[in-house]
Amino acid sequence: MAAYMRTSDPFFGVGTPERRTLLKVLVAAHAPLAQSEYQAQVLALWGIPQREGKYMAVDWATRFKPYLCPQALPLFERLIREGAWWDTVDAVATHLIGGLLLNQRDLMRPVLDQWIEDDCLWIRRTALLAHLKHKVETDEDQLFTHCLKLSAEKEFFIRKAIGWALREYSKTRPEAVRRFLIQHRELFSGLTYREAMKAMARKGAV
Repeated sequence: MAAYMRTSDPFFGVGTPERRTLLKVLVAAHAPLAQSEYQAQVLALWGIPQREGKYMAVDWATRFKPYLCPQALPLFERLIREGAWWDTVDAVATHLIGGLLLNQRDLMRPVLDQWIEDDCLWIRRTALLAHLKHKVETDEDQLFTHCLKLSAEKEFFIRKAIGWALREYSKTRPEAVRRFLIQHRELFSGLTYREAMKAMARKGAV
């Protein structure tokens, strides 16, 4: 597991199916009754040295929708900065930050506008991937603006994220994404362009 994830963190060797079973048992016995308890539980799991603890922390944070609120934003940002790898960051970005963006757009729009210029590449990646699951509710202007802001980056994880975000949005508005890519083709790397075009190519839209 450590070799696959390219991390020096230790692992228990517990697979995803087993973690899901354990999560159900823990939820039934220890569901939080307040925001403070929820955050303390997430951090307790996060503090387990083995990396599965971090996976459980993110799963736990995602499980309790009533606590996905602005008060949890500093906690979620901490998980991104400390996790600092795709296996935890992408889940936080899509489920936690993405959920906040969808339900608290007035609050989160300026936050993501700051994050897209953050020194931490995982914060920048999160600002892109937070749009992933919004479909017809995607803030197209912000998504396209963020993609352009990071178009010159050489970092693989950013180039891939731009393409991934555009690919997912192309499933909802293929013509808008196609026009955007054609208009700005010279700005994007080959990796970004290929990733963004995948869904449309399969449907014969390009």
